[in-house]
Amino acid sequence: MPTPLTAKLGIKAGSRSILIGAPQDVSEVLSSADAKFVKSLTGEFQYIHLFVMRQKAMDSKFPKLKAHLANEGSLWVSWPKGDADDTDLSLKKVIEIGYTHGLVESKTIAVDTKWSAIKFTFPKKGKRYNNSYGKLPEDS
Repeated sequence: MPTPLTAKLGIKAGSRSILIGAPQDVSEVLSSADAKFVKSLTGEFQYIHLFVMRQKAMDSKFPKLKAHLANEGSLWVSWPKGDADDTDLSLKKVIEIGYTHGLVESKTIAVDTKWSAIKFTFPKKGKRYNNSYGKLPEDS
């Protein structure tokens, strides 16, 4: 039996969660998790998931979402797979933007046939991150 998407994304029961820009079909699947999904970006979240098409939109939304992320929480970013005409995002650009804003990536999965997703978290104190796609602000 395959692992459910909600488990792959680490959506925990009771966790305060929000979906930003999720397509309806994906939103229905993710909202089926036993988490507390809210519609307003206020307070702290254990799970935030941004669906985005363009670098500029990701770059502007990322710091606002990070400000609401719990210390042990995860901020997932989804973008269209492959060379979709309607996106200028790629794995490299998504990681670069995440690192620019001070979060590090740890896991990449397929959400469905259209969307990829990557998990960002706060860096662990004392750990050195060496990613060829991005540098954390203190490494600059």
